[in-house]
Amino acid sequence: MDRSLAFLGLAKKAGLIAVGSEAAAVAARRGTANLLITASDASDGSIRRAKANAESNGVKYIAVPYTRFELGNITGRGSPATIAILDKGLADGFTQKLAQTTIVKEGDA
Repeated sequence: MDRSLAFLGLAKKAGLIAVGSEAAAVAARRGTANLLITASDASDGSIRRAKANAESNGVKYIAVPYTRFELGNITGRGSPATIAILDKGLADGFTQKLAQTTIVKEGDA
């Protein structure tokens, strides 16, 4: 498992992620989300909604190179297109490890 996915696993174990488009949107609106991510195979609509939620709520957004299947395996919840990381330290660690292991496609949010 790569190190950025390990951060998602830690966040899940600590209860510090919101899994799924609706849960991530609620976390963004409540101000508890620190980072919204979308899977590489998320639909255009899911990506558009995640970007809009991030932008309107002052949350960082990135598209990750992991599929919905991979995100589902690490979170234990189906095949989510969107995940919110709720802890700032875990969100920062995730983005740092992701930048070290792969090219990150930054959202313009």
